[in-house]
Amino acid sequence: MTQPATTAPQRLYSLDALRGFDMFWIMGAEDIVHAMAKATGSSFWQGFSEQLTHPAWNGFHFYDLIFPLFLFMAGVATPYSVGREMEKGATRKQLILRVVKRGLILVLLGLIANNGLEIRPIADIRFGSVLGRIGLAYMFANIISFYTKQRGQAIWFCALLIGYWLLLKFTSAPGFQPGDLTMEGNFASYIDRLVLPGHLYLGIHDPEGLMSTIPAIGTGLLGIMTGNFLKNSIITQQNKTLRMFIVGVVFLGLAQLWNLDFPINKNLWTSSFVLNVGGYSLILLSIFYYIIDVLGYKKWAFFFKVIGMNSILIYLSGHFIEWEYTTNSLFKWLGQLFGDPYNAVIMAICYVMVEWAFLYFMYKKKIFLRV
Repeated sequence: MTQPATTAPQRLYSLDALRGFDMFWIMGAEDIVHAMAKATGSSFWQGFSEQLTHPAWNGFHFYDLIFPLFLFMAGVATPYSVGREMEKGATRKQLILRVVKRGLILVLLGLIANNGLEIRPIADIRFGSVLGRIGLAYMFANIISFYTKQRGQAIWFCALLIGYWLLLKFTSAPGFQPGDLTMEGNFASYIDRLVLPGHLYLGIHDPEGLMSTIPAIGTGLLGIMTGNFLKNSIITQQNKTLRMFIVGVVFLGLAQLWNLDFPINKNLWTSSFVLNVGGYSLILLSIFYYIIDVLGYKKWAFFFKVIGMNSILIYLSGHFIEWEYTTNSLFKWLGQLFGDPYNAVIMAICYVMVEWAFLYFMYKKKIFLRV
């Protein structure tokens, strides 16, 4: 075991590891679990498998955490990257231009991920995207942070969540009762149907729509506040760990209370959903931070760090690289040796390892997709 760090590093190893852990579940690990559930038929694996799916509308599964956790971590990383720029003499105007540029690039990459590099009629284009939401929420959260201190950011966080709750509670789509939160009747989806060009992911609703980006800004802002807290050199690392964990538990409790009136719903990114995923994000970060950056146990997390250092690359790669073809070309014989019912499990594991080998090569060559 290495000695605990005494000063805050310029880059948190735990943050890269947690980002990699997050991406691990959508780069093929979920298929390993689904295959195990099918092969074994055990209640454990079937329950685990269900957690790696999205609820139809209201409710929460572990799979719902992956997207907002990534956005939260983008916020946590901001004070470190912005801090480096400020040390180099960057002005607030330059920093704002930097985050606006990054946000718009992510929106563009989201469009490419959704629609590919081809000319299509506007009606056939889906404009809402995962990367687009991250870009917009990251951009606005940063702009807020540039003009406010910690207390002001906390006020903005509360205002975004309460404002969104009141907006959906006292409005609805035409023909529905105020406060209707069904897919057809809620106000956010109605506005998206009116103003978003192209087509929505679910026809009448888009989970990465325009209106639900408002509370997502709160998720990014929570990450920024957490990053500023972690950079505080006065508070001990053990104290930071404990505070993050406690606040995370409190958020989970508040989310369940709010859920009684404003259901936890990823599709609408409801305010209770923000608190719920914020709570889990804080708890996970506190655990990774304590084990890796406080106690100094890093070797076990290298597998995840390799993924986390190129998270956007591996996310986009699935739209441009046929990983299944490569996996079958190299390891189909291995799956055949195992035979049914575990051949699908073996091939799913090989699929992930082929992707990881690619990321490891990029890591060794110090090639990272930065936005």
